[in-house]
Amino acid sequence: MIKAVLTVIGSDRVGIIAAVSNMLAEADVNILDISQTTMDEIFTMTMLVDVTSVKGGFAPLAANLAALGDEMGLRIRLQHVDIFNAMHKI
Repeated sequence: MIKAVLTVIGSDRVGIIAAVSNMLAEADVNILDISQTTMDEIFTMTMLVDVTSVKGGFAPLAANLAALGDEMGLRIRLQHVDIFNAMHKI
């Protein structure tokens, strides 16, 4: 299994989870775990996803998610779990 971490942050609005999860489903990416909260109108979400069978490739999906974020006024980032862990070691 190849895992990745998807993070979303920005102003809260209707449809964020739906838009992101629909794009993941279309790319054959399975959501393994999800944590989401809204703090004073700021939306934050972290997903652990399985990208083993991603359609079209990892980099294009990451770019499409970032573009979706731009359209929705959000920052959406998809990173392989190993890169995420390396960047966030204490």
